[in-house]
Amino acid sequence: MTGTRRQPTSAASRRIGGSPPVTSPRTAPFEPTVDSLAGFEVPDWFRDAKLGIWSHWGPQSVPRFGDWYARNMYREGTDQYNYHLRTYGHPSRFGYKDLVALWKAERFDPEELMDRYVAAGAKYFVAQAVHHDNFLNYGSALHRWNSVNVGPGLDIVAAWRQAAVARGLPIGLSEHLGATFTWWAVNKGADSAGPYAGVPYDGTDPDHLDFYLPNHEHVADSRRGVPEPWYTTDPQWHSRWLELVTEMIDTFQPDLLYTDGALPFDSDGRAAGARAVAHLYNTSARAHGGVNHAVYTQKMREPQVARVGVLDIERSQEPDIRPEPWQTDTCVGGWFYDVRATYKRPGHVLEILVDIVAKNGNLLLNIPQRPDGSIDDECRYLLDEMARWVAICGEGIFGTRPFRVFGEGPSSVVIDHFREDRVDWTARDVRFTQRDRTVYAFLMRWPSDGSALIRSFTSSDDVRSVRLLGSDPVPWEQSAQGLHVRLPDAGPAGDLNCLAIDLA
Repeated sequence: MTGTRRQPTSAASRRIGGSPPVTSPRTAPFEPTVDSLAGFEVPDWFRDAKLGIWSHWGPQSVPRFGDWYARNMYREGTDQYNYHLRTYGHPSRFGYKDLVALWKAERFDPEELMDRYVAAGAKYFVAQAVHHDNFLNYGSALHRWNSVNVGPGLDIVAAWRQAAVARGLPIGLSEHLGATFTWWAVNKGADSAGPYAGVPYDGTDPDHLDFYLPNHEHVADSRRGVPEPWYTTDPQWHSRWLELVTEMIDTFQPDLLYTDGALPFDSDGRAAGARAVAHLYNTSARAHGGVNHAVYTQKMREPQVARVGVLDIERSQEPDIRPEPWQTDTCVGGWFYDVRATYKRPGHVLEILVDIVAKNGNLLLNIPQRPDGSIDDECRYLLDEMARWVAICGEGIFGTRPFRVFGEGPSSVVIDHFREDRVDWTARDVRFTQRDRTVYAFLMRWPSDGSALIRSFTSSDDVRSVRLLGSDPVPWEQSAQGLHVRLPDAGPAGDLNCLAIDLA
């Protein structure tokens, strides 16, 4: 286990409010307004990268029972509440503050993991800085509930950053803090029936108010499956969010900042979210000769706000080529480690990657970690299979741009919130990318008859040669129907292979 250890913070720093300094617009290229941030341009590193790996990991991994555990353990009758009650005890006696102390990360080896991620094709890495649970994965000077003071005794984000930078990968941070004030209010409740009926959960303990937050007014709202409102209007929480996100930016100078939701608190276009993004971009510009290299991702499609950074789509994607780069974030299984999860197979992940890249997108893929920091054999197998495929077909992925069409054929992904069904691809389904005068045609299924007809190429395209990546040049001819290619009996990359079509 490696990383930077820090001294515990003082009680004086455990406040809720406070406003951090923001870069002056007189000395930096971006002002803290949506209109100014609309001048953002996507840096080439992000356009070229195509694949990022994400560590969506923290103390909610400890029970090995899935996402939103810190919330659902306080929701009477849920699977996670029942599991918690029968494993650790009632949340009035053993609450989340007690659970985080069990997180030890004793087998966390970021160097070994980063080598695996790079081999699998990762061109950037994203570390979770904080989830909705108000627990920081780094040694904060502003919040005592962090991974240096409690649990691992380790600056998790610093360790990830060191490993990524040593391998030349841009480093990103994910923050899920904007919704915390409402999401986390459920810890103020009590059971309605049973032996603990009416006994308050430990979130009412005044000695831990800095962790559980003064959010009693949201208890009723937070008992729903998804809390409403997602973002509170409380200005004190807006200031606190900005204070902590500014600390993350100043401490780690990330190349990417991911917000789990829309740009926070920015209904008037000048609030905390815009200030944080301006600070991110201006910090990057100061380190790169006045040119911003950082990327901000958020999930709102509304045109004005979407221009401040890159659109992120959780567990779904786009139906066609999007003019500006975008990102899908998804997971092999569940977001936090879950013994019940069914994992995506390697072929499914690679098909998702190809389809997204053909539409001008990037894939950010979470590899779930056990509470000790290790990954299981299924994830190791998936990464090894990705590495094998990338070694053959990566030329058609990294550093490419969209072709004039994203693909052809009868099959397509289902665009429906959080649905990621594996597509029943056919031998007629093709996805395209392009670099300079080479077009890459991904055959989503290998033709059983040894031939492929690519209809997007006609006699008007001046084809000079066709290569099968991982093999030799292949015979071809053009006609009014398209580009006819003769193929060997089997593809070198399994079911999903790539042709490199060189144009004059």
